[in-house]
Amino acid sequence: MPQEIYHLVAFLVSNLVVLWSTPLVKHIGMASGYVDLPNRRKVHQQPIVRLGGISIFVGTLVALLMVWWMGGFVDAQGNLLGPKAEYEIWGVTIGGLAFFIIGLADDLFNLSPFTRLLLQTVVALLAWTVGVRIEFISNPLSGGLLMLPDWLGAVVTAVWLVGMANAINWIDGVDGLAAGVSGIAAVVMLVVSLFMEQPAAALIAAALAGGALGFLRYNFNPAQIFMGDGGAYYMGFTLAGVGVIGLLKGTAVTAVLLPYVILALPIADMSTVIISRLKSGKSPFLADRSHLHHRLLAAGLSQRLTVLFMYALTLWLGGLALAFSGVPSGRAYALAATLLLIYTSWKVWQRVRCQRNREQGTPGKNESKNRK
Repeated sequence: MPQEIYHLVAFLVSNLVVLWSTPLVKHIGMASGYVDLPNRRKVHQQPIVRLGGISIFVGTLVALLMVWWMGGFVDAQGNLLGPKAEYEIWGVTIGGLAFFIIGLADDLFNLSPFTRLLLQTVVALLAWTVGVRIEFISNPLSGGLLMLPDWLGAVVTAVWLVGMANAINWIDGVDGLAAGVSGIAAVVMLVVSLFMEQPAAALIAAALAGGALGFLRYNFNPAQIFMGDGGAYYMGFTLAGVGVIGLLKGTAVTAVLLPYVILALPIADMSTVIISRLKSGKSPFLADRSHLHHRLLAAGLSQRLTVLFMYALTLWLGGLALAFSGVPSGRAYALAATLLLIYTSWKVWQRVRCQRNREQGTPGKNESKNRK
């Protein structure tokens, strides 16, 4: 059976499991009272179940188990997908399970930031021991690659895995944002991993993409359910893990940079928020409304336009990654994504201008027509 069939199976099985299981999880969450209550930081106005990450995790896991049962972890000659490929797949999968449990425990029992960070670091280091490793980074001075000693590789890997898990969690503040951004990033990673002949990473990306996009059926505005910290941590860790065992295996400098390009939006958002909080003398873990989506909402954008604009940004970054990686028609995808971003940016500018006109008491173009 062609290897690409297994990736399609992983996507479809995960998608269908999430579509089927999410209403069940929602019902159980409502009955048990595990809901996210509105407050001054949050944009929803009524209690909403925050256990949707269970569906995403179960869908992804069932999809990978199905592919494993079908023999998709070996190639046509009966060999493993690559050196240590099965260890890498289960390293990312089991590590994702641990991050999911940490997030779920936080959803249920409200763990302290220190406890979360400590547990996440331990799991990330355990994932490093089974082969989920960053072994080299690009050298900005020579333009080549810099091999890392084991101890430094472990530190860099842990920072990457833990950082991305929290970055996805931090952008999960508007209906459909984290699921959509993660789904788009997973699809791009799937395409690039297949092109780079990294089928193990592509399998995980396919399963995660199917789950994330299936969850949007219930999470897009107006959301019926939230993924919670469990789902956000799981998707963030898994995306970071796919980057490590797939994209970062390439020795070209452009390949090493691909995960950071694809996931640049959550990385940039988290970085700017941390810097802003530290400059203000606040703890970087202190929740506030300084994220990009909060700023866009404050500028007058609707939830849907905010999310669609950030989707367009993610698609544009994904298009750049496809072009840089040399994927066939990658430049065409990048051009199409650029045009989409220009259009959404224009819509955002229009909305912001109308909001400013209202605040200044000056009617916008449409308002002037209505008053005549």
